[in-house]
Amino acid sequence: MSSEIITIGSGTIDVFIECDSANIVSVSSKNKSTDFMSFAYGSKLEVEGFSSETGGGGINTAANFVNLGYKTAAIIKLGNDFAKKNILRKLDKLGIDDESVCFDENEHTGFSVILMSFQGDRTVLAHRGANAKLKKEDIDWDAIKKAKWLYIAPLNGESAFILDELAEFAEKHNVNMALNVGTTNIKQGKDTLDKVIKTAEILIMNREEASMLTEIQVRPDTKEIKYSQEEIHIDIRKMLEMLKNMGAKVVVITDGKKGAYAYDGKNYYKCSEYPAVVKSTLGAGDCFASTFVASMDKTDWDIEKSLKYASVNAASKVETAGAQKGLLTFKEIEKRLQKQDCEFKKLKY
Repeated sequence: MSSEIITIGSGTIDVFIECDSANIVSVSSKNKSTDFMSFAYGSKLEVEGFSSETGGGGINTAANFVNLGYKTAAIIKLGNDFAKKNILRKLDKLGIDDESVCFDENEHTGFSVILMSFQGDRTVLAHRGANAKLKKEDIDWDAIKKAKWLYIAPLNGESAFILDELAEFAEKHNVNMALNVGTTNIKQGKDTLDKVIKTAEILIMNREEASMLTEIQVRPDTKEIKYSQEEIHIDIRKMLEMLKNMGAKVVVITDGKKGAYAYDGKNYYKCSEYPAVVKSTLGAGDCFASTFVASMDKTDWDIEKSLKYASVNAASKVETAGAQKGLLTFKEIEKRLQKQDCEFKKLKY
């Protein structure tokens, strides 16, 4: 049976470590502020919590699409080790079609150690493994051709070299494509993303990634420009415009506690963060991005509703530890919105 949505990205085993001894150190300059997680050098520290889960952008987004009611398959590459069986069992449990999963007998499955802070945020130590070795011959092109949507999560290492072919194939066969660009993709050079962004229906990234790609810094000394009592930072607006000019139909930038922004070439949209008690931010970006894509499909490209739905689902996600836990159905999202709506602004300039 063909899937409505195909996700392509990483599949990993994630080990979570909670250590309250971690210090959060902030370093500021004129144009930016950066936070670091630090531990006493050479020390032996007790941990307050330890667990392991399956993760990775390819799996996390597929799990959310399934939970939102879509038949979904994941294209991921696994190594030859104990983790392979664990991930395949989890895909079956989540209801994700594993027919498009591929394997590399000479590599390890992707593996991450997630250091959790007392604030709920995290630092990730990642070994890409087989995730970085996805090749053209590994791709289930027939499954993509039959799908309505192709969702591309961040691809690392050699895997990023197939982006152009994925873009050309999706365009040729009228498959809608959503792209979530990661830091690793951007570091490989803007040229590697030109074609895939140009043909994307939806482009999603966080503010830091958008800043890297556009080379625009959000200056703290620049006040937000006000139009008709609505507000949006001028540097965010410049990012949206530059990304839209690269060709994507709709551009979305997430901005943590400040919410999210979108631009379709005519209107700017701003949606506040939905209230949540943060336990873990791991998987929140995958949840927001995939919920936005599914909502755009469900609502016939209603950007306002899609931003709200994505904000609500991401808020539920961060209240629960585990990359595939805390996900809501559309019915549950709508129920939460009835209780408390997100502050939403549609901006025109």
